[in-house]
Amino acid sequence: MKSVNYLCLVIAIALCSCSSLKQADIPKGQISIIPLPASVKPTADSFLLDKQTVIVIDNAQDEPTAALLNAWIKELTGYELSINHSGTDNAIFLHSGNDTTQPEGYSLKVENHKINITGNSAAGTFYGVQTLMQLLPLSKSAALYIPGVGITDSPRFAYRGLHLDAGRHFFPVSFVKKYIDLMAFHKFNTFHWHLTEDQGWRIEIKKYPRLQEIASKRKETMKGKYSDNQYDGKPYGGYYTQEEIKEVVKYAQERFVTIIPEIEMPGHSLAALAAYPDLGCTGGPYETGTRWGVYDDVYCAGNDSVFVFLQNVLDEVIPLFPGKYIHIGGDECPKVRWEKCPKCQARMKLEGLKNEHALQSYFIQRMEKYLNSKGKQIIGWDEILEGGLAPNATVMSWRGIQGGIAAAKQHHDVVMTPGDFCYFDHYQSLGPNEPLAIGGFLPVKKVYEYEPIPAALSADEAKYIKGAQANLWSEYISNNDYMEYMVYPRATALAEVLWSPADKRNYNDFLERLKIHVAHLDKKKVNYAKHIFEVTGQQTFKDGKEFQVLDSKLQNGKIFFTTDSTAPTPQSTPYTEPIAINQTGTIRAQVFLDKKPFGNEYNQHFIYHKALGRKVKLTNEADASYRPVATTILVDGIRGNESYNDNQWFGYKDKDFQAIVDLDSVQDISNISIRVLQKKGDWIYAPGKVTFSVSEDGEHYKEVFRQTTFNGSGIITVNGVFNTFKGRYVKADVQRFGKIPAGAEGAGDQAWLMVNELEVH
Repeated sequence: MKSVNYLCLVIAIALCSCSSLKQADIPKGQISIIPLPASVKPTADSFLLDKQTVIVIDNAQDEPTAALLNAWIKELTGYELSINHSGTDNAIFLHSGNDTTQPEGYSLKVENHKINITGNSAAGTFYGVQTLMQLLPLSKSAALYIPGVGITDSPRFAYRGLHLDAGRHFFPVSFVKKYIDLMAFHKFNTFHWHLTEDQGWRIEIKKYPRLQEIASKRKETMKGKYSDNQYDGKPYGGYYTQEEIKEVVKYAQERFVTIIPEIEMPGHSLAALAAYPDLGCTGGPYETGTRWGVYDDVYCAGNDSVFVFLQNVLDEVIPLFPGKYIHIGGDECPKVRWEKCPKCQARMKLEGLKNEHALQSYFIQRMEKYLNSKGKQIIGWDEILEGGLAPNATVMSWRGIQGGIAAAKQHHDVVMTPGDFCYFDHYQSLGPNEPLAIGGFLPVKKVYEYEPIPAALSADEAKYIKGAQANLWSEYISNNDYMEYMVYPRATALAEVLWSPADKRNYNDFLERLKIHVAHLDKKKVNYAKHIFEVTGQQTFKDGKEFQVLDSKLQNGKIFFTTDSTAPTPQSTPYTEPIAINQTGTIRAQVFLDKKPFGNEYNQHFIYHKALGRKVKLTNEADASYRPVATTILVDGIRGNESYNDNQWFGYKDKDFQAIVDLDSVQDISNISIRVLQKKGDWIYAPGKVTFSVSEDGEHYKEVFRQTTFNGSGIITVNGVFNTFKGRYVKADVQRFGKIPAGAEGAGDQAWLMVNELEVH
């Protein structure tokens, strides 16, 4: 350790070199790291970084990492440090070992005369540098203090991924590089690049120039909600040349990010069919997709030229991506063309395949054998389980967690990416000003609470869960800023889920660090969403009464609210305790910092009725994808929105809905209503029948209302008005529509039933 005199001398030299910068003016960083390291021990030391500081490396493999650190230091100080192969004091030492058991692990020690970063491998050293970058203060200065700390760290999961759909909307190389930069900063190591889709083929294949000329373009794009069925009338296109792909791959390698390309098959292939119609079952004509959703036209599984085409495509793709995986999609492949195609039926007969699901398995396994022969392994969405899993395949479980469980029990590697927790194309706020998204509701807190290893797996089976990944499908994400808005800060939460020890995770602690961390996102010019610091509301029930609890995570922020529909100001009522809901009305609330509003206003309308806050019994539990946190959500006075992204809707696919509400006493009842949803493009249909019944004793019910026809689109209110009855118990039965009819989106599948807010007057 330096003596006091030596430390003073170093500081004096630094002050001279910093144009008489006073010691008190030198900014000091904070120990606030995301994702949280495995072990963090603060010390009383601090390291002064100045122009005399050097970066010391002892092998060539750390040169790119040293250069990246130097670039960040230059952005903060205006100068670069010397990179040497030896040094003693006032130095940042980078050393990489050869520990293959935990190659991404590292140790970092900040003392008052040096910083040591020792990686188990070059990747570990790189992640140690990323942590150091988070310790640096962000105020631009000629000198910087770095807080003393000892860190020992390694990731919980080997696979830590982010996905980017460039098929629906194209993102330029400059953005892809920034995307990778941010991934590396948060210790993600896998970039899943979705390159082919119904709506656009985005990678140059020199053997098939029509993929660039035709498949990379579409005549127009959907605008607004899917159900609006409106188009912008503007041609759209774009693709990456192979030279651009090489450039991005090299850029990612320097940041220890592996890129997995996705070449979709056998479905989501309409753009390729538009370029080469003989690859389809009908021969076309086809055109590159303009609407979102799933198309019936897919590669013809009975046509050998399809496999020749795909093998030739992969022969050009494989040399561009040095990672072991090629993603082949395998999801959402309708079988309607195969069912009527003579070639496909002949293939099934020849191969002894019992149905079209087995034909899909044949398709996937045939392509897997080819990729295996080229030294690659396949990874695909969980539909590749159908009909029998390819022998060496890795499964991405997106339709919930069951696909991951099934694959792990079969001893296949799994990457978890369930829609409820990992689909960042879902809404992240319930605010009315949110830009359009595909649906669902996934706030930061829910991402942070995700546990990738399903409880249903044994310890041995759990080893096959390699990690998780967030997916960014770009139907409604049309530009760079909106993509960043959807990714961050949710990606910071997932980063901690995947890197940090499970027993160290604490959401409140994460929020405290995030308050500091967002300054890094500001510095990197990231258009992140700020909902996490806005006012949020939650219902609580006590003694049969409902209360609204407000909260904000904004440090030093103060909440003010109104109940008379006026906008809240610092002169409005300060929030100090839960607000009783005792009449129909609107609560508007805003968090203020230094008397200035921060973020969006909270605005929630409540309907006061006799069932508000009462006990609810559901005969059938809602599907896990649409299951509010409590049954009382059905009677909380809040009417769900049409986007069904607000945790208010109870969704059923395989069971009917029945609810019984206990009003606590016999009362006069003359009106019962319930809200259902009809959005056929989203596979959501109005019910087949709705009945309301009342009872005084909970055993003998009298039907008071029935409805069997439902017109309209969007939210439909089933409003039962009748002569006054006495009753304590109210029962609502809502029967599902059933199978979706032929010719409609999702034909043959079960339609969703969505139910919200049972009101009693």
